Amino acid sequence: MPDDSLPVRKGFDEAMAGKWAECDGGSSIAGTRYAGRQEFTGRLTGEYVDHGDPPWRWYLMVDLTVKPPNHDWNSVWCESGSLYLVDG
Repeated sequence: MPDDSLPVRKGFDEAMAGKWAECDGGSSIAGTRYAGRQEFTGRLTGEYVDHGDPPWRWYLMVDLTVKPPNHDWNSVWCESGSLYLVDG
């Protein structure tokens, strides 16, 4: 039986820790069964997860100041290609 799981590697990027960023990510659309592009703004912790081959990097963003109204959490994982650093 083949192993269908993706390789995962956790890490910490000190250069990203504490930076404010915007993230264009996906989230469910309130009142529907659909998802769409949503915007998030918050502070990066520096924590990341690489998964897949080739690796696909996701950074953890917390202290969200911008998030969709139906996003109940104060954190989100952002794909590195959809992450934009901003002045704090």
